[in-house]
Amino acid sequence: MSSMEYGNLAYLGLLGAVLVFWVFIQNRDSLTKKVQQLAAWGLIFLGTIAAIGLWDDIRQTVRPQQTVFADAGRVELPRAPDGHYYATLDINGAPTFFVVDTGATSMVLTEQDAARAGLSTDTLAYVSEAMTANGLVHTAAVTLDEVALGPFSDRDVRAFVNSGEMEQSLLGMTYLQRFARLEISGGKMILER
Repeated sequence: MSSMEYGNLAYLGLLGAVLVFWVFIQNRDSLTKKVQQLAAWGLIFLGTIAAIGLWDDIRQTVRPQQTVFADAGRVELPRAPDGHYYATLDINGAPTFFVVDTGATSMVLTEQDAARAGLSTDTLAYVSEAMTANGLVHTAAVTLDEVALGPFSDRDVRAFVNSGEMEQSLLGMTYLQRFARLEISGGKMILER
């Protein structure tokens, strides 16, 4: 912090102390009540800060999760509040979060997800192109050693790594066609083999 910021902080601290002192002097008769109110507001403030800090964790807990029925050979993906279906697959042993995109031809990984799966993104050749909703992007073809969704495991799965900005990896039709049945019913996407 610069000396100007320290000065501003000292000024605000002094101003706050004066205001608190003034409130206590003005209400000397009900000092106990003022301390209780100050404590209540302090707890409300701390609770709000805690909720903001933990919001991502709270949201993950409330969001519906995929359900695996290994005995039946079925995975159910609940529809998220945004209307999409999401799935977590293990790519080369690394859990990877996908948005299921029946409009996408292939499985497409973000560079971050590809690196997490053990692919060296620095050495990839982005020589192919793909048309997306955001326009033309360059992609690199890769072969994933192992892809697992619940009880279903596949080896040597062809995918692409997108060189452009992508919020999440896409689970496209080349992977979804590996399932004998894909059904959307009752707010769930059901995948069976």
